[in-house]
Amino acid sequence: MSAMLVTAKWSLDDYHRIVESGVLDQRHAELINGEIVEMAPEGESHAYSSDEAGEYLTYLLGDRAKVRHAKPITLSDSASEPEPDIAIVQRLGQVYREHHPYPENIFWLIEYSDSSLAKDMEVKTKLYAQVGIPEYWVVNLKTMELIVWRSPTAGGYETQLIFTGGVVTSLAFPDIEIAVERLLNA
Repeated sequence: MSAMLVTAKWSLDDYHRIVESGVLDQRHAELINGEIVEMAPEGESHAYSSDEAGEYLTYLLGDRAKVRHAKPITLSDSASEPEPDIAIVQRLGQVYREHHPYPENIFWLIEYSDSSLAKDMEVKTKLYAQVGIPEYWVVNLKTMELIVWRSPTAGGYETQLIFTGGVVTSLAFPDIEIAVERLLNA
């Protein structure tokens, strides 16, 4: 008879206490579905691309939205607090001193993926759809494609679009054209 291993799931409160204790100070981790997951180190291409895209989006969106770079978002229903590369959120000012953006504060999320591609395309896609984030974009640094997921449901996103050039618009700001090349940094 083989023994079954049971993984302990962490709540958001547990995770916050662990972070505050300093136990994770030397580790780059995030809470995903109640599990503390180590994040892959950011390579040069990833760091450059996400930083440039964040600046570009800040310029385009101006005061209409806040562009957060590699900061936590809180998905309380799923016991998750991921740190997407870019989160485009409502400008709520000091409200974010009290809590990270919740799904209802998020316009869309962007991940730049190379070594984390499987996690970003499978785990995070389902997670973000389940909590109702309207759209989720992944820049695949291996193929230099922008993958846009929209229409969230409990089972995942219903729509997937792939761009290698041209322009894309977000659902929240359909009047702002975003050059795909600027996101891909091609």
